[in-house]
Amino acid sequence: MVSEDFAARTDPYRRELLAYCYRMLGSVHDAEDLVQETLLRAWRARDSYDAGKASLRTWLYRIATNACLTALEQRGKRPLPAGLGGPPGDDPWSPLLPGTEIPWLQPIPDALISDPAEAVVAQGSLRLALVAAMQHLPARQRAVLVLREALDWPAADIAHTLEMSPAAVNSALQRARKTLSEHGIHEDDVSEAGDRGAVVDRYVEAFRTADLAELEKLLTDDIELEMPPYLNWYRGRTSYLDFLARVFALRGSDWRMLPIGANGQPARAAYNHGPDGYTLHSVQVFTLTGGRISHVTVFQDAEVFETFGLAPQLD
Repeated sequence: MVSEDFAARTDPYRRELLAYCYRMLGSVHDAEDLVQETLLRAWRARDSYDAGKASLRTWLYRIATNACLTALEQRGKRPLPAGLGGPPGDDPWSPLLPGTEIPWLQPIPDALISDPAEAVVAQGSLRLALVAAMQHLPARQRAVLVLREALDWPAADIAHTLEMSPAAVNSALQRARKTLSEHGIHEDDVSEAGDRGAVVDRYVEAFRTADLAELEKLLTDDIELEMPPYLNWYRGRTSYLDFLARVFALRGSDWRMLPIGANGQPARAAYNHGPDGYTLHSVQVFTLTGGRISHVTVFQDAEVFETFGLAPQLD
């Protein structure tokens, strides 16, 4: 393949390869680097590609898988605060404990992975809780799970890619599913998409006006709040509302919340009004269960802000 032909044939797979590498690594920037590495390796090996043995898509995924496995050998897991194993906080007014040395899990903008990967987003296979739980899996189990569950590869193809026997692939898949189940995650457990936009809109309006009574109506009893890069995390409606009361007491009740999409879930960019106008505060990703908000992950990270292309201030 000449360079123009190679680019034309591989470009359609960039977005889905990015989604795949993100699932494996939990970092948008690392995933983008791995996609570039995949295409570079493919370019160098283009003369050895045999269309009679594998489709171009399958061949690229095999290269991407090997690149991800190599990268994971040199990187630790990317958790969220609850994934560190500590109990939830019991005092929402306690000082926030920074964990800036930890490579935290990052959200991925829907804009980077939608069309032609819209089906992937619709399946819920990129939802934040699932990607976070996958950080507890060894690298090969992670690859087996994604290739089988998200991409629907047969065991024989996964075995060939990972140089495992089909029996070993099935065993790894069972162990991966068991680990996810232990962390409260099931592959077919996708939060409902029907009225979640309306619920989040009600939440945003109540948040903007610091209406704690209205916010209480929208939360599940066991709602969880995580705020990387801070180690603190909280569980339960009372703790959640107490923490919001602290936020409003410290930062006031004048906010702007811009709609964005992350991991196929509703999300907002939160701007807080201060002396210099509305300043970017966080990216907030929402999970819904039974028509109520069950999990909010609040990211305060310059790299995340950059990934979503967010302005530091609103006009």
